Amino acid sequence: MRYRTLGENGPRVSALGFGAMTLAPGVYGTGDEDGAAALLASLDAGVTLVDTADIYGEDGYSERMIGRVLGGRRDEIVLATKFGGNEGAGGMLVPGMGRPEYVRRALDASLARLGTDRVDLYYLHRLDPATPVEETAGVLGELVAEGKIGGYGLSEVSARTLRRAHAVHPVTALQTEYSPFHRDPEDEILPACEELGVAFVAYSPLGRGILGGAVRTAADLDRDDWRRNNPRFQAGNLDRNVSLADRVAGLAAEHGVTSAQLALAWLMRRGAVPIPGTRRAANARANAAAADLSLDASAFERLEEIVPPGAVAGRQAHDAYLANIDRA
Repeated sequence: MRYRTLGENGPRVSALGFGAMTLAPGVYGTGDEDGAAALLASLDAGVTLVDTADIYGEDGYSERMIGRVLGGRRDEIVLATKFGGNEGAGGMLVPGMGRPEYVRRALDASLARLGTDRVDLYYLHRLDPATPVEETAGVLGELVAEGKIGGYGLSEVSARTLRRAHAVHPVTALQTEYSPFHRDPEDEILPACEELGVAFVAYSPLGRGILGGAVRTAADLDRDDWRRNNPRFQAGNLDRNVSLADRVAGLAAEHGVTSAQLALAWLMRRGAVPIPGTRRAANARANAAAADLSLDASAFERLEEIVPPGAVAGRQAHDAYLANIDRA
């Protein structure tokens, strides 16, 4: 496993992390305790960054599992969680989740579920439309000074919002969707992170499972899997995207790796910290092994030729999801 520092002054972490949204039932199908084995397998493979959120599963399911499974190994991990992603009517964000009083309550609740007295990285999950980001950044800076969080991050915000928050208190990391199937961050977000010394964390690094080969038809998705409503998984679009994934798999096979490993290595080469999620221990170990790959630059160039920007069929998500993403 290779390691790196998050941002200019953040913690030292593994080159890729473990995304714990997959542990929660009703996100990517039915959750079960097999996720605990995957979590431990990642840790044993050298992964130190574990990323979750208070909305992953009913009553903080993902946070509670992490607290239960990793409680005895807390000092081995850099623990990240998020607040401010709750949705109300029509799938729109509940206003007010960026206000200082809410942030403090949310953190205390997460600490209790996680069974710890500190969070190493605390993210604003989505920009609160009712609160200036400067106000949220201010209270997060106070929590850093109080020792309750090691640093803070932002998720799915624009470069402009990142700069506004960073001016109040330095941002450790910015998290957004990024993969060979979704390259929007390359336009403004990645350059802004590099300019400010902010780490970039990539969620859904495997195209929400398509690049991993687990999804080939809609029948591969459980009835409660939210991806059934995602445009990239709709009839026609899914066929096109699976065809692209098959070409990536062929390229990966030429180099003796899996398509998931190739995609993760591509992200790390571009300076991102990917956080793939899985409930299978074998997949967790294979993902971790991607950090040690030594592939020729031509492999990555061919990957970009196979999946250039705009090649993927369908929008990133449905209307309500996109409405909650800050693009200003």
